[in-house]
Amino acid sequence: MTIPFYVAPEQLVRDKAEFARKGIARGRSLVALEYADGVLLIAENPSSTLRKISEMYDRIAFAGVGKYNEFETLRKAGIRQADLMGYLYSRDDVTAMGLATAFSQTLGMIFTRDPKPFEVEVLIAEISEDGEHRLFRITYDGTLYDERRFVAIGGKVDQLTDALNELWREGMSLEQAFTAGAEAFRRAEGRESEGWEVAALDQTNGRRTFRRLDPADLA
Repeated sequence: MTIPFYVAPEQLVRDKAEFARKGIARGRSLVALEYADGVLLIAENPSSTLRKISEMYDRIAFAGVGKYNEFETLRKAGIRQADLMGYLYSRDDVTAMGLATAFSQTLGMIFTRDPKPFEVEVLIAEISEDGEHRLFRITYDGTLYDERRFVAIGGKVDQLTDALNELWREGMSLEQAFTAGAEAFRRAEGRESEGWEVAALDQTNGRRTFRRLDPADLA
């Protein structure tokens, strides 16, 4: 009879966490920051087809870093949940908090039960008519963070956060917010970007606030 190989639970959790962090660090980071009319999302992304940022609902955006196929699976599941909630109840019942909680539960369950955790971090952003913007960061193990003013996800979180602490100012214009975000990437990476993916939740854009932006128009 073969004796099963034993691994202490603490060691197993540490190994899973290290595996997920290394996978996320191999990708490119992403930031979101508040500006006068909403929330700007900036990702370093040389691809014009594989998107990290997308609309999730009227006033809610999704962004992910890490393994594309894994955060794309989460994105599609989140859109289905948002559409179902809005159809069964009301559009006002679809909130970033509700979606972020669902992502947190899903990632936590995968991290605990599956042999391989998802190598992803997820960001959910929401703007409201009263100007109360919400930024939720969900890590690979399901930990949920409620952020303010700005947030970074991905492998360069500490460096980007330090840079944004110096660069972010309340009431910035869209162009100023992009300049601050791009400069934060330059400081964190120590080089020029290989390509930007930029989108915004803009409260001046009507009911559906999400719009993609051309970096050349903001530079």
